[in-house]
Amino acid sequence: MISLDISDMAGWWAIIIAIQIVIGSVYLWLKRSKKHGDKLTLEKLLAWKPLPLIEFEIPVEEPPMMENIGNNALNVGATSFLCLHKEEKIRESAIKSLQKYGVGSCGPRGFYGTIDVHLELEERLAKFLQVEETCVYSYGFSTVSSAIPAYAKKNDIIFADEKVWFAIQKGFDASRCTVRYFKHNDMNDLERQLQEAKDKKELNSRRRAFLVAEGIYLNTGEMCPLRRLVELARRFKLRIILDESLTIGVIGKHGRGLTEHLNVPRDEIDLIIGSLEHSFATVGGF
Repeated sequence: MISLDISDMAGWWAIIIAIQIVIGSVYLWLKRSKKHGDKLTLEKLLAWKPLPLIEFEIPVEEPPMMENIGNNALNVGATSFLCLHKEEKIRESAIKSLQKYGVGSCGPRGFYGTIDVHLELEERLAKFLQVEETCVYSYGFSTVSSAIPAYAKKNDIIFADEKVWFAIQKGFDASRCTVRYFKHNDMNDLERQLQEAKDKKELNSRRRAFLVAEGIYLNTGEMCPLRRLVELARRFKLRIILDESLTIGVIGKHGRGLTEHLNVPRDEIDLIIGSLEHSFATVGGF
């Protein structure tokens, strides 16, 4: 009888598999070499006309641009309150920036990095707003929706006006904290909820509490009673997060927002958030 060692059998199988791989590789190489297709050139690529997805054309009637309507028209569909996008100097500056830095479909600083214009803008914004520091974001919506969960965490509690806009609501979702909505601009309802939370020991030193409001609410166009908000926040020891997106540039003697308009000291507000996509006629936030 002939006995075979298992190690010998394994060696034979390895040889057989290796031979099959070599034969298969040679076969695929020979099969590929027999194909003689036309080479793709730039001329052919430019001359290529794709077939339409549908066999008929859909007429599209474009609405007239605002410039063609007349100087007496009021554009109620835009929030570029100061019309800075029509200023020739700003347009020229934007073109120079594009020529120097380029443009992409995605521009977060975590992706492209921080460059000199970011730092310069933050410095000038801080000086204009009379605050210690500012941080610039590349998208207005993400500014407030990411700033809120950066400070408010799972075990914290937020008191917010029931009419805060969608980005703020998304910030609440991301923070995963407890949210209590009070009636729109109803300071009596807010005071009642704060007192109930205090009586139930929900406001304590181990749990951070926040009060979130907008200078002018995007959903209603109404101004918040900021002085009363500050009074309640200080009495119940809450941190105030104020979204001044619609007030920066147009409210206050120098356009510094609702705090300037109502003579509320800037340091009474713990975090001011704003968008650059309204009065400043660009993109991003701070």
